[in-house]
Amino acid sequence: MAKVQPVRGTHDLLADDFAGQRAVIDVARRVALTHGYREIATPIFEFTEVFARSMGETSDVVSKEMYTFEDRGGESITLRPEYTAAICRAFISNGLQQSVPFKAFAAGPMFRYERPQKGRLRQFHQIDLEVIGAPEPAADVEVISAGAEILNQLNVLHKTVLHINTLGDPESRDAYRTALVDYFGAHRDRLSEDSLARLDRNPLRILDSKDEGDRALVVDAPLFSDYLNQHSQDFFGDVLAGLDTLGIGYEIDPRLVRGLDYYTHTAFEFVTDALGAQGAVIAGGRYDGLIEQIGGPPTPGIGWAGGIERLAMLSGVSTPAPRPIVLVPVGEAAEYEASKWAQWLRRKGFVVELGFKGNVGKRMKRADRIGAACAILLGDDELERDVVNLKDLHTGEQREVTVADLEDALAAYEGSRV
Repeated sequence: MAKVQPVRGTHDLLADDFAGQRAVIDVARRVALTHGYREIATPIFEFTEVFARSMGETSDVVSKEMYTFEDRGGESITLRPEYTAAICRAFISNGLQQSVPFKAFAAGPMFRYERPQKGRLRQFHQIDLEVIGAPEPAADVEVISAGAEILNQLNVLHKTVLHINTLGDPESRDAYRTALVDYFGAHRDRLSEDSLARLDRNPLRILDSKDEGDRALVVDAPLFSDYLNQHSQDFFGDVLAGLDTLGIGYEIDPRLVRGLDYYTHTAFEFVTDALGAQGAVIAGGRYDGLIEQIGGPPTPGIGWAGGIERLAMLSGVSTPAPRPIVLVPVGEAAEYEASKWAQWLRRKGFVVELGFKGNVGKRMKRADRIGAACAILLGDDELERDVVNLKDLHTGEQREVTVADLEDALAAYEGSRV
């Protein structure tokens, strides 16, 4: 017997849920456009190495969470687990090096095999903002401020706190990496199995460990700020000064890191305590080494991703559906004419419902049930006189309107247009 339930960790986006997600995307798209970002879309699957090289072979996403399969041509293919690597691949593939700074906005589904929980599914959706080819700290400020403005227009900025840190330049990062290896190496017997595996290859990721024993060690671990050279300090200072100028509040979080070596300088998250343990609703950072990592020329970049499900839950916003206009034919001739009227009104941009059967009473009951704004009753006699009856379903008022005046009469129902 065929399974008729959605796969675990996925769900159907019915009209009300979809309206909430669409509202988030619409706000994000509008803000992105006002900041000069252009919307793009990449395929939902890529060659596996795009993500394996960008996210690190030992990362949890690559080793445990990616949906990877071999296609009929023998190629290893992965469903997109995040947008940044895909957009960077598109930047390289389409020869956009001469178009920097390349500013892109995207929204779409992502796929990760992990334990489903509130606001996190195996198929989930993200908005994404990227600037490629801009090494200046002003790009960091713009990216962060665009995220803040999206949260502001969703009326949830006050529910979040911007956590920010610097990962320094490669020189600073190498010095800090050495300090971490020395510190954690002296406590090998207390590290979790995962952190032992990361110690030599990716020690910064130990700072993100959820293991209680690891977290106890992290408390006394060296701080990145103690290993920043002057250039890194100046860069971070310029980013903070830019945020101050815009009145964007923040908390410096010295434990906020990104484990992969291509991340540099700014790392940030907008965090909320209104969604339980999964607190970040927008997270990003500067990735000056990523494009080179996946086969392109050395090119700086910075961006962020935001969870659409989480933002919809946090904001409670929704795009209201237009209230339809219902056509109610009364008589045999009107039945044939109704479809022509529906076509005419739809071409004017109105949402029109045309019942396929039933008497006037049944069709009017259905009009109430679907929340129609008004009903146009088309009677054989009235059509001969080039008039219709227009009934407001909120007030109950009904009046006769000439066909010539109908469009003007419907100006009161702009909420029925798309």
